[in-house]
Amino acid sequence: MARIERGPYRTIWQDFDDLMAEMESRFQSLLGGIGTRGEEIRGRVVPAVRDFRVDVRDHEDEVIVVADLPGVEKENVAVRLTDPRHLEILSRQTGESQEEAKDYFMRERIYGQMSRTVLLPAEVTEENSAASFKNGVLEVRLKKAPTETGTAIPIE
Repeated sequence: MARIERGPYRTIWQDFDDLMAEMESRFQSLLGGIGTRGEEIRGRVVPAVRDFRVDVRDHEDEVIVVADLPGVEKENVAVRLTDPRHLEILSRQTGESQEEAKDYFMRERIYGQMSRTVLLPAEVTEENSAASFKNGVLEVRLKKAPTETGTAIPIE
């Protein structure tokens, strides 16, 4: 066990940092130096579970959905309005990641499908809506559905 030096100006956070460093060191020695990230522990045989992040913005007359789909081609993305309050984003990934290209120390092919249904803050319509995809970022602009308009008639 490492000796922790204490001084008059040492904070509790420095003690926590030292404790975490000691735990990391012991964990590394147990694993034999293969790393602590999930894919390193599994030997990169099983790819990590993939998910994508989504931002939803509510503007005056439209809802904007932005999804990060890194490594996905435009042809492998589908967007569908399942009902006025739900947008479904589907993507299929068929790519390769390479490490040590010379004589293939490690080479992986990534295949998989991801989908996500996003709850929208307001009812929208597909009319005048648009989607664009650039550099792995999907942006969907959905026009809000017209709200009920009219004039109330007082009852006498």
